[in-house]
Amino acid sequence: MTVQPIPEGYPRVTPYLCIDGAAAAIDFYVSVLGAQERMRMAAPGGKIAHAELELGNSVIMLADEYPDMGFRSPKAVGGTPITLHVYVEDVDAVFAEALSRGATELSPIKTEFYGDRSGQLEDPFGHRWNLATHVEDVPPDDMQKRSEEAMRSVGSAPDGG
Repeated sequence: MTVQPIPEGYPRVTPYLCIDGAAAAIDFYVSVLGAQERMRMAAPGGKIAHAELELGNSVIMLADEYPDMGFRSPKAVGGTPITLHVYVEDVDAVFAEALSRGATELSPIKTEFYGDRSGQLEDPFGHRWNLATHVEDVPPDDMQKRSEEAMRSVGSAPDGG
């Protein structure tokens, strides 16, 4: 029997989240994002040593914070530079559910030039999520034009526009 270097059922890139309150986070991600719990390994003191969630064809791994091992949550280090982008069936409903369960809106939902309706939030555990529903297939030529217009409208076009 040959061992596969990339295990079956795991994508090449899998985010691993450090969370102060992993059990509550699992409940949040299951309730809000529709994730399914694949496995959970308990640690002493009621902590979670390792858990895996399935979200569509993606896997998210997570565990409770272990500062002694240098495994610290976003709240412990003053925030995160990472945003997880997740496509959902109904961004408005999912966003509203997340906010009702303690998430904080960072960018309101709006329809973007590239064909997604999206908004950004921070979950109650300090992780940032960009939630989106694809609403329009934009041809490459139109995408370039729309991108240039969008950059001009915010005054950050490469030509100083």
